[in-house]
Amino acid sequence: MLKVSIVVPVYNAGRYIDICAPSLLGQTLGKEAYEIIYVDDGSTDDSAQRLDELADEHAHVRVIHQENSGWPGKPRNVGVREARGEYVQFVDQDDELTPEALEVLHRMAGRNHSDIVLGKVIGTMAGPSNVFKRTLERCTLEDAPLMESLTPHKMFRRDFLLAHDLRFPEGPVRLEDQLFMVQAYLRAKTVSIVADHPCYVWKRRDDGGNNSSRGTTPEEYYGHLRTVVEAIKQNTRPGPLQNHLLRRSYRVELLRPVTEPRALQRTGKKLEHHFDVVRRMALAAYPPGVRDGLPALTRLRAHLLEEGHLDSLVELARRTQRIRPEVTVDDIRWHDGKLHVTATFGMRRGDGEPLALVERYGRMLLDPDLLAGIKGAESWEAPHPLGHAYGELLVHDTARNLWWHPDADLLPHTQPLGDRRHRVVLTGETAIDPLTLVGGRAMEPGTHVVWASAQLLGVGRKARVTRPDDAQRGAAPDLGLGAGLGLGFGSVRFGTPPHLVISAWSGPAGQLRLSVRPPGQATLPHHLYLRTTSVPPLRRAARTVLHRLPPHVRGRAKKLARKADPWSGT
Repeated sequence: MLKVSIVVPVYNAGRYIDICAPSLLGQTLGKEAYEIIYVDDGSTDDSAQRLDELADEHAHVRVIHQENSGWPGKPRNVGVREARGEYVQFVDQDDELTPEALEVLHRMAGRNHSDIVLGKVIGTMAGPSNVFKRTLERCTLEDAPLMESLTPHKMFRRDFLLAHDLRFPEGPVRLEDQLFMVQAYLRAKTVSIVADHPCYVWKRRDDGGNNSSRGTTPEEYYGHLRTVVEAIKQNTRPGPLQNHLLRRSYRVELLRPVTEPRALQRTGKKLEHHFDVVRRMALAAYPPGVRDGLPALTRLRAHLLEEGHLDSLVELARRTQRIRPEVTVDDIRWHDGKLHVTATFGMRRGDGEPLALVERYGRMLLDPDLLAGIKGAESWEAPHPLGHAYGELLVHDTARNLWWHPDADLLPHTQPLGDRRHRVVLTGETAIDPLTLVGGRAMEPGTHVVWASAQLLGVGRKARVTRPDDAQRGAAPDLGLGAGLGLGFGSVRFGTPPHLVISAWSGPAGQLRLSVRPPGQATLPHHLYLRTTSVPPLRRAARTVLHRLPPHVRGRAKKLARKADPWSGT
């Protein structure tokens, strides 16, 4: 038996076949261990010819031609039926796999006899996801955020699919991927997550072809969503787990038309139509426990939706859209080869004031100034303001468009603002280790930008980690190499000669960046000058920096320093 069958549904893919194919043909798993099954769904362009040519040239490629079914569901089902592999990996016609994807995913599957394996998703259609924060050998819906990943670009044990008769809906069915994934997750005994190795490249097509050109009505779309909801309800008992699983579709799909930006883009009858459809579904399809477990602002939206306050939802969307994140760097320094960043994440309203809670008669109310004049939102309570707060720092490898999660979370707490007002913030120290950040491996050469991401009171934001405002906070923080320099150097030995890791505030916003220089290029970037001064303490600090640099870099640094300030005497 082959180890893996790749199943690719194809319809009028044209040149994208040639873009995708090389990533599938050259997998390190070995051609004798896997096959590629293209299922041509009645293409009317030259796709059939392109696929037949691939099959003629490569023995591990098979092509199945069928009449057009109008959707990728039937081609995928046909591919599973015809597959000869122990596992099936679904790939869309305009996406790619990384070279070692099948090998890494199948190794994980073999260790755990996994029913489903999720591989880290990257590409222009993918951003940072907490699903891929950590590699998990074994997990289920009950202990991992699997509901945040409902696309089918995963590896499935074929016998698992056949034993449970798991198939995609056939024909033009919206949200068919969600229905398939929900049913698969609910039946899977073991799900594994590969977060330490990029596997699937989810790409946005330059012609917009990722999205279906066929329009849909709200009744049709939310009718299909109702099918997903009912599948969850039929396969789980009423209670905490069921409510948890249903919150994803309530929060993401159901509230979307009445949340910014959609609530501000649609107007008149079109907006009212969407509102009426989702309100009827909210009242009919979701148990009360689903709404009760949402964070304060999201729960308020649900309340306004179900009570019929469309104008209030639009005004709330207008005000919420203006909420901005605020990230403060409290301390930053190199220690034991790691960059330690202590940061605080908060939110500010559009008027610049902190997003606040107000304590009244033993109750904690969501910011009355934010909600003033919004019908139905009066005295809205936030009974568990810290329960849904979550945040972390992220490191973005800009050259490869990869997001990595340092092993630390920001912890929520409240800050008193006076007059019974409080602010929810997230604070914590994050250690960025260049030797282990990339899934236990060393960072790749290039520029890596640090961001902060958080959820507070139902508001989610991502923000740059930028240099503190010197005018308000005094001198720039010490990076462990000299007070006031605002520029840090660290040398990490993973190879000979060692890579040089440079931390600095750079770019128009002064964002925190880590520049990794490979052996042979471990010199300072031309835009980072080691400026010194005639003030003795800072001159001594600058000399300390120089002595900490590798010998082969030190001379270059001295020349740059003299060029920047020839009177420094360095």
